Amino acid sequence: MEVEPSQIPLQPLSNTRHKCPACYKQCKKKEHIIEHMLTSHHSVHDPKCGVCNKHCKSFESLREHIFGPLAKVNCSSIFAERDCILCLKICSSVDSLNEHKETCHLTTPQPIETVEIHRSANEMINIRSQEVVAICCVMVGGDWSQELCARVCLVDEDENIIFQTYILPPTPVADYRYEIIGISENNLQDAMPLNEVRERIQQILYSGEPIGRVLVGHNLEKQLHCLKMSYHDHLLRDTATYQPLMKTNFFSHSLKYLTKTYLGYDIQVGFHDPYQDAVSAMRLYKRMCSQDHPMVWVSISPSQLIIGCSNPWKSVAHERMTIEELLAISRANYQCWCLDSQD
Repeated sequence: MEVEPSQIPLQPLSNTRHKCPACYKQCKKKEHIIEHMLTSHHSVHDPKCGVCNKHCKSFESLREHIFGPLAKVNCSSIFAERDCILCLKICSSVDSLNEHKETCHLTTPQPIETVEIHRSANEMINIRSQEVVAICCVMVGGDWSQELCARVCLVDEDENIIFQTYILPPTPVADYRYEIIGISENNLQDAMPLNEVRERIQQILYSGEPIGRVLVGHNLEKQLHCLKMSYHDHLLRDTATYQPLMKTNFFSHSLKYLTKTYLGYDIQVGFHDPYQDAVSAMRLYKRMCSQDHPMVWVSISPSQLIIGCSNPWKSVAHERMTIEELLAISRANYQCWCLDSQD
């Protein structure tokens, strides 16, 4: 006898959902969560909410989670009471928050013309305890919209000027951009030739050693291009392309925005000052380095790994692992600057 479709009992739908323990994304199938974790690269280096422990891909994403139109109410209320708006740290009390702000909220560096410069280049070069240098180049306009480096400033970790000079462009200047950078034709008449500037910078970066120093700056690719020099990629720390400091869509923020948002003061008010920009890039780098991230989450049983395989995602029987164990083998797809402070 033929049974009417309406008489066939309905099977209960499964309510089992798999949730990512990092960003809390939910999927019906475990293989979808595995694919999500494989492409998301969750790790202990992600910016993380201090209330619900949700992991975000950048600090801007974390700010949206806390302060955005769809922010979590509980997280927003706690952050509103005891949160540092710059580093997003939650303090134990209002008093501790006020004490924290005294060191977290920084002041604008002095203009370059008022800063004492270390004249002894050899003295600075021989100081090996200073392993990080920040750079800022100021550009004028050449023919066909070409960018020409007209001034450069290098500072050390203590915000001392190591080297600064005006640079004689190798081709004629079409636009001095005085209203923006404060450079006129007179500043460049007796300026140092570009090849001498490049040699001086290389001396500072290498200091007579085969392994150079870490170079910090904003949009370093453009600055090195204008200086017509190259440097080791693994020693570059660019605040424009560092993932936690980028926009939610992974486009770059301006240095002016990053300085105001993460350091608490304004730069590039009036003329662009190369010393202030270099110091601000150094401060951003040091703030990112100071983050305290654990090295491991959960231990993985040796029986779950294939010996000799360098990629744990290809060696692990994923269907036998818990979500927490999957998270333990997940790694960031960028080099976190906190690792620099652990060398």
